Amino acid sequence: MKIQFLGAAELPSAPLIVHLVDQDAIPADMETALVEGAKRARFTGKAGQVFDGFVERSGTVVRVALAGLGEASAKDRRSNVERAGGAIVARFLTSGETALTIDGSGVSLTAQEAAGALLGAVLRGWRYDTYRTKLADDARPTLEDITFVGAPEGTEALWQVEQAIVQGVSLTRELVTEPANIIYPESFVERCKARMEGAGLKLRVLDEAEMRGLGMGALLGVAQGSVRPARILVMEWLGGANGEKPVAFVGKGVTFDTGGISIKPAAGMEDMKWDMGGAGAVAGTMLALALRKAKANVIGVCGLVENMPDGNAQRPGDVVTSMSGQTIEVINTDAEGRLVLCDALTFVQREYAPARIVDLATLTGAIIVSLAHEYAGMFSNDDALVADLNAAGDATGERLWRMPMGPAYDKMIDSPIADIRNVGPRSGGSITAAQFLLRFIENGTPWAHLDIAGTVWTDKPGATWEKGASGFGVRLLDRFVRDTLEG
Repeated sequence: MKIQFLGAAELPSAPLIVHLVDQDAIPADMETALVEGAKRARFTGKAGQVFDGFVERSGTVVRVALAGLGEASAKDRRSNVERAGGAIVARFLTSGETALTIDGSGVSLTAQEAAGALLGAVLRGWRYDTYRTKLADDARPTLEDITFVGAPEGTEALWQVEQAIVQGVSLTRELVTEPANIIYPESFVERCKARMEGAGLKLRVLDEAEMRGLGMGALLGVAQGSVRPARILVMEWLGGANGEKPVAFVGKGVTFDTGGISIKPAAGMEDMKWDMGGAGAVAGTMLALALRKAKANVIGVCGLVENMPDGNAQRPGDVVTSMSGQTIEVINTDAEGRLVLCDALTFVQREYAPARIVDLATLTGAIIVSLAHEYAGMFSNDDALVADLNAAGDATGERLWRMPMGPAYDKMIDSPIADIRNVGPRSGGSITAAQFLLRFIENGTPWAHLDIAGTVWTDKPGATWEKGASGFGVRLLDRFVRDTLEG
């Protein structure tokens, strides 16, 4: 979607003009038909409300819309403005209109808020119609151009930064949306290479021989049932101070999860194409950080496997040895994500000695039982890291809820024949999964695990996304980097 800016005095004679309005503050100089129509439609300017009609201006019939920003003094003003931008595009994306003009001259906005309106608009307009060969005219996106009139000084410069976020979220949504016959470990890597070319990231790829040499028996045990070989993708962005310890983001990348020998029920198994949502979020975040030239040192690691049940697949009861040297009794082959992550976590600690680690994974259905699709679960060994991630979540709307951990849960995953088993009892499933990962955190490194199983895919549209892949995690991690590493 093309974005351009004009001054407040340059409102063009456009076929569709959208006036931003605060709650209960419809401008008095609006045409009577428009004002009365808005009132009859119960439009008050609440955040996300949109009303449109037709009026005559200078002898020409013009389509005019009002988009509500909510209360001007609201604490979540930026969020409300983003929501308004998303609502505008949701209304007109497939309307037949090819261009619209947003008039912000009648309201008080900061440059950051104005850029947020455009961010919400562009993110809400994201579609992935690659495989559609037939699409009804009234379902086909037509909106291509947005002109912002009356944006505060500095908005255009801030929009250049927000465009990097758009690119990162778009990559994540694309990876999560693609079917498993298109995105598998090798093609995930190639897609990232293609999208990241020229961004300044240093990419490193580990194949199975290298992983075997490093002793990654847990990750490779998951992959051994598939004809698709496993990969680890490492992305380095060193934009901070020379020699400063990096922050590490680690993503679970199970490009398709059948459950292995502990096979899942057939109904809904197609959803398991997005079991690589954590890896997708890490890849999108790293692209965003590189494109906006973040002044921070960040390492992204994606553990990429496919979990299939062929004659070579690992069995329930098998014992594998992780890169850390700890042995794992595999009780359930459908608890595979933690086996992938534990080796990826050990690798990033021993290779880069990060100051902090955040891992993201569609790890358990249990977290959806606990939190539905409203929050991602957060588990951590460090209160300061929790506070920083919570602040980033609140700022971006990608919210987190801290869950408990402790020795009582940890002993639930003791094994009678190995150091640890990969599942505990049915109760507390998301907690025991986190306890499993904690056993692979070395030297007290501050660590947080984000269980995003309920947030990477949605069956209904949101303020800034269509139903499907949400892109959850990119904005969260980018804000975390801005606030804690760039200040």
